[in-house]
Order: sequence, then structure tokens, then C-alpha cells
Amino acid sequence: MIGKNCTILANVYVGANVCIGDNTIIYPNVTIYRDCKVGRDCIIHAGVVIGSDGFGFASNKRGEHKKIYQNGNVVIEDDVEIGSNTTIDRAVFGSTMIKQGVRLDNLIQIGHNCEIGEYAVVAAQSGFAGSSIIGRSNVFGAQSGVSGHLKIAPFNTFAARTGVTKNVDVSGKTFAGFPFMDHKLWLKIQGKIARLVKE
Repeated sequence: MIGKNCTILANVYVGANVCIGDNTIIYPNVTIYRDCKVGRDCIIHAGVVIGSDGFGFASNKRGEHKKIYQNGNVVIEDDVEIGSNTTIDRAVFGSTMIKQGVRLDNLIQIGHNCEIGEYAVVAAQSGFAGSSIIGRSNVFGAQSGVSGHLKIAPFNTFAARTGVTKNVDVSGKTFAGFPFMDHKLWLKIQGKIARLVKE
């Protein structure tokens, strides 16, 4: 089902049982797999893939990898913008969720069963492993990464190339580095390293 006043440009593929809300713009070469839902007032830029299979395999004793069927979908809520060539994997069960007001840059990977909270902002080349739960209004700099099955509290900022390796239970903080740490501590460490090189 496609809502009112939508703009769908050349070479867009819309799969079976997909719903697209009113006033949404979908640029060329976007692929939306079966059963996915896109809300109202969204902007989806060229080359985005929504609902491709999550990266799920079961390995046996011989080291072979057998595909786990991905039964779920992707739900994109209202007023979301998704940059070019970003991919959002469908859930194994349930839904991969992109909540209202999210802004995703180009070339972002969001794994199966992730939840990106309301008004989160994510810069280019960032990645979220499966089942990561990202709280409201978090900001991720370019090339940030989040390990799987983590929960991140709302209203935090992660500098470019931050690697999040454990849950974040506090809000209002700024983090940097890999493994990630408080941004001020990271700056001190970088300063000390720079002085060591000069000596």
C-alpha cells in the first residue's frame, strides 16, 4: 500500500505487503523487501536497501554455515531520513525498528533486530551489530561501531570512530576511542601519546 502524495522515482523496487506512508519521497534504485513498513514524511535516498536478510547462520562441527531464515521485517516510523546506500536488515523474528525522527547518513549498516531510538543521528560509515538497542537522541560520529546485543541509554554522543563494546547506562555523556571511554580521558591519552612521539 502506498499513501497519498508519495514520490517514487526510477527503478525503485517495492516488495509484497509493503506499506509506505503519506508524503514520503523514495529516490532511484531503492529496494524495499517484503512486509516492510515505511512511515509518513520520510526521505529515502538512492540505493538504500530495506529488509534484506540479517546476517544469521548456524555453524556445524564441520565448520559449515547454514542459513537461519529471517522471518521478521523492518519498520521505519514517521519523519525519518535515510542516506544513500544505507542497508537495514530485517529481523529474525519481530521487527528491526527505526524510530520517529531518526537521521541516517550514507553508507550505514544496521543489523537484524536493532532498534534506533527517536531522533538519533548517525554519520556515514557507522555500523550496528544485531540486536543493538539505541536510546533516544543519541549522536554517532562517522565510522562509529556498536557491538551486538547492547543497550545504550538516551542522549549520549559518540565521537567519530568510537567502538562501543558494552552497555551504556548513563545519559548526557560524550565518548570516544576503541574500546570507548569518556571523551576527556581519550583526549588526555592522545595528548600524552603525542608528547611521547616528540621526545
